[in-house]
Amino acid sequence: MWARVPRVKFFNGFEIPLIGLGTYLTSGEQGVRSIKEAIDIGYRHIDTAHQYGNECEVGRAVKDKIDEGFVRREDLFITTKLWNTFHKPEHVSQAFGRSLARLQLDYVDLYLMHMPMALGFRGYEQQDLISYDNSGKIVCSDVDYCDTWKAMEQLVCSGRVRSIGLSNFNQPQLERLLSVASIKPVTNQVECNPGFTQRPLIEFCRGLDITVTAFSPMGRANRCDSSCHVTAGVLTDARVAAIGAKYGKSNAQIVLRYLIDIGTTPIPKPSNRAETLENIDIFDFELTAEEIALLGRFDTGERAVPLKYYSHHREYPFREDFTLGSRVLRQIVR
Repeated sequence: MWARVPRVKFFNGFEIPLIGLGTYLTSGEQGVRSIKEAIDIGYRHIDTAHQYGNECEVGRAVKDKIDEGFVRREDLFITTKLWNTFHKPEHVSQAFGRSLARLQLDYVDLYLMHMPMALGFRGYEQQDLISYDNSGKIVCSDVDYCDTWKAMEQLVCSGRVRSIGLSNFNQPQLERLLSVASIKPVTNQVECNPGFTQRPLIEFCRGLDITVTAFSPMGRANRCDSSCHVTAGVLTDARVAAIGAKYGKSNAQIVLRYLIDIGTTPIPKPSNRAETLENIDIFDFELTAEEIALLGRFDTGERAVPLKYYSHHREYPFREDFTLGSRVLRQIVR
């Protein structure tokens, strides 16, 4: 099987495949094999990050498939992310350059600011991700994410990045960044699943011609702290199974189609080849308005990934509900 995945166009003219391969916790030789297998199946959008510690694996898999002649570089869409300890403007280019080297690429298609929260800088290696103070709290930094963004804009000007975007930003933070940006973000990558649908944020971004990328589209089985939930209900619910039977799809496929139909680009992380095949086989049907409404009823308002270990940071993005703090921008930076 080799699937062709539709693409959606960013406001800047570049296009992103409508489903991507999440690579969180993908590592080692098995990780390289699984990424290559996904490319064989038809995935062209691969999402990684400095924090994941697997940019080398992604780079090896991509290089192998290009060297085989199976794909061209221009067929692929590669995303990586600026980690929180690299928010000082003088660290942005250095951190990106190291990511680019690990990926063995001349450019990346999308570079995201992983979070709006700057952390204390320790170094550029994987063991330097986070530092703690004497009380066990993560050491924060007061670097303004708007200053970080300005440095990211320079990466676009250099030609080493085609598009830049955000991750885990709430609506007021996005509005504030837009008020000073010279280059508008193309996307905001946030948690989005039937248990936490983010519909107000999706609509807000749509009004600004900013796409939404959906991470943890099934919830998260690898719990990040004691309060995390898994949206298991929707994956076993008989009503969802009945919708799946109508289209010849699984509950998981119905969830992914739902996320596309409400206006996001999901990046599921498959656990095996069967899931890799299943996740991409969702482009031969669309849900009805009634079916979309049913899926929406699973929304509990509870995040699977609340990032509570950063909750003492002044820019912790989840203090304000995305439905609050909205205001109309008098001038949108294009």
